[in-house]
Order: sequence, then structure tokens, then C-alpha cells
Amino acid sequence: MPHAMLCARPHSRRFRSVTPLFFRLVVLILAGMVWGQGLCGLGRSHADEPVFTDDFESGTTRWEMLDPKTWKHSTHDGSKTIEITDRSSEYKPPVRSPLHVALIKDLELGSFEIHFRVKSTKDTGNHRDCCVFFNYRDDQHFYYVHLGARPDPHSGQIMIVNEAPRRALTNNTRETPWDDQWHQVKLVRDVESGRIAIFFDDMAQPQMEVFDKTFTNGRIGLGSFDDLNAFDDVVVFTK
Repeated sequence: MPHAMLCARPHSRRFRSVTPLFFRLVVLILAGMVWGQGLCGLGRSHADEPVFTDDFESGTTRWEMLDPKTWKHSTHDGSKTIEITDRSSEYKPPVRSPLHVALIKDLELGSFEIHFRVKSTKDTGNHRDCCVFFNYRDDQHFYYVHLGARPDPHSGQIMIVNEAPRRALTNNTRETPWDDQWHQVKLVRDVESGRIAIFFDDMAQPQMEVFDKTFTNGRIGLGSFDDLNAFDDVVVFTK
């Protein structure tokens, strides 16, 4: 595939018109390549390799949903996905934190990248969101990124949960441009430097970035605080 095609900005009109088959091809290429150069110049090492891929065509058995009743295996635009189906949840976290959490089974990492597609399926206003969980030790010790539509101290920030209600590590002011289209998301975690960077559609410029070393290993997951999303084409890289 031409390098320029991989680097097309996902929020362009041309990108949104691409079929799910194109995304499946991209995921297969990413999963099968030994990277000699960085994607779009982001400097991925030749030693990097995917340690997890899931396009959900074979089901959801590789995921642990903390409240399985609010998730389902569904189809969007001809592609299998996992989807949050209810804003409320029977899962009651011990401290205030997201209600919808799907964790990858049998995978704990320190430094890594996760790439995935997400589609918001309901407009819930300023806090319309999706979440990415990482270095997840247990239900009171983890980080997550809240990609909220309108940022405030509890929305649109990189968060930490450490035996207390979630707390923002960032003071982000950039809105997340949700609509009814699919979007590309990438999270980069480097425990040596403490870097946490989240990318939304634009894979060259982080939506948010911060440095923190409180947690340096743990599980990885997807979900939402209390909104509705579909997820597809998950790829995790490590070194």
C-alpha cells in the first residue's frame, strides 16, 4: 500500500468515504509488517511488533467486560464490532470512574501503542465520549483517557484513578469532534519517560499529552464513562 495512503488524514472527506474493507486491509498490513520506518514519520522501531489484534469477526472471547449486560457483539457498516448498548450499568466502581470497561484478556504491558476505530452511536452532548484504559492494575489503580466532546476538569482529559475519584492529569482545552462517523484513535504509552499521548484522527499531532509514572504496567481496555460507542480493528504494539 502506498505510504501516502496510510498517512491520509482520517477526518478528510475522502477518508470517510472509504469502506470497512479498506480498514480491514490496513489492520492486516499493520499486524503482518515488521516496521522498518515509523508510520507517517512517527519513528516506530524496527523491533516493534503487534502483540494483539482483534477485528471481532470471531466474537468477543478475548475481552473481559466488567458489565457484560451493557455490551454486545454487533455489526456496523458490514463489519463486526463490540458495542456499548446501555448508558447505565450494574458495574459500580469503588471510586468515581467509568462504568463501561472492556479489558483485553491475558495481556499486561508497560510501554505500548494501541490503535483502533471508534464510532459514537448517540449524541449525548458536551460529555459525549469514549475511553481508553491502560496500566490497569485493579478497579482503583489505573489511567484512562476520556475523549470528551467539550473539555472541562471531568471531560476531555487524561485521567488517573488512584484510590480516589478520577483526577485529571491534563488541562486540555481541545474539543473532540464527535459525529456519527468512524474515527481513528491511537494511544502511546512510554513508561521510561512517563509519556502518555492520545491521537484522534490526526496521527501526527496529539490531542492531549502528559508525563506521569505512577503506574508502569497493567491491562489495556476500551469503553466509555457512560456513553454509547462501537469499537473495531484493535491493534496493540509493544517493544
